[in-house]
Amino acid sequence: MIRKCLFPVAGYGTRFLPATKSMPKEMLPIVNKPLVQYGVEEAAEAGLNNVTFVTGRGKRAIADHFDTSYELEHQIAGTSKEEYLVDIRHLIDNVNFSYIRQNQMLGLGHAILTGEPLIGDEAFGVVLADDLCIQENEGQEGVLEQMVKLYNQFRCSIVAIEEVPVDEVNKYGVIAGESMGDGLYRVTDMVEKPAVDEAPSNLAIIGRYILTPDIFEKLRTTPPGRNGEVQITDALMQQAKEGCVMAYKFKGRRFDCGSVDGFVEATNYCYENIYKKG
Repeated sequence: MIRKCLFPVAGYGTRFLPATKSMPKEMLPIVNKPLVQYGVEEAAEAGLNNVTFVTGRGKRAIADHFDTSYELEHQIAGTSKEEYLVDIRHLIDNVNFSYIRQNQMLGLGHAILTGEPLIGDEAFGVVLADDLCIQENEGQEGVLEQMVKLYNQFRCSIVAIEEVPVDEVNKYGVIAGESMGDGLYRVTDMVEKPAVDEAPSNLAIIGRYILTPDIFEKLRTTPPGRNGEVQITDALMQQAKEGCVMAYKFKGRRFDCGSVDGFVEATNYCYENIYKKG
């Protein structure tokens, strides 16, 4: 049973400067809720109630957000404004939070490896908060919940994928694989940010993973790739060669909130389809 979820949140958020000069990009609000809270809610709904943040300098606001604010709660006690804190109080009461610092920004693979002491020898989820995933239909399961069910069936690492325009494949890790039906592929190739004419497909990895614990040993022995960073795709490809890695075309809608355009699109969508409907 998967109980833990890792959030790499040490990045600088340079595409959102100057807003992120003193504020974590993960705390930027989509309407009235920080981006990272959507991801934690998704993890909790999937049963991953032990959340580890791999943080960096200037990220204390994340820890403060997932903690009780006694002065604020005292000030609004007994007023209608208490209802605004219902969701975050539920997370604080039902999720265990832990934090570890990534001292150098050496890629997603390095961030995941940094979290090993708090994850231990068990399978775990990974959420990149920049990718906001929304259930479009009532009753639809979140992406992580869909993936956890697949893990319970296949017991191997799983990456979430979606089709992207061919001219955008150079922004993503891209997979090729054998189709197993229902949006599921057994990975045969995986390339990090390939040139358009070298991409094995247009199936791009987005920020949701289920990883088996042997990924840590793979990451320790993975040489740095582009820009001297340790790429999770390289470690996953090694897993695929030695055993099995699955890719899953998830149900739901994903917004790239790491870009300004995607962030604005997500805000507008959530305002119209979630906030206004209560």
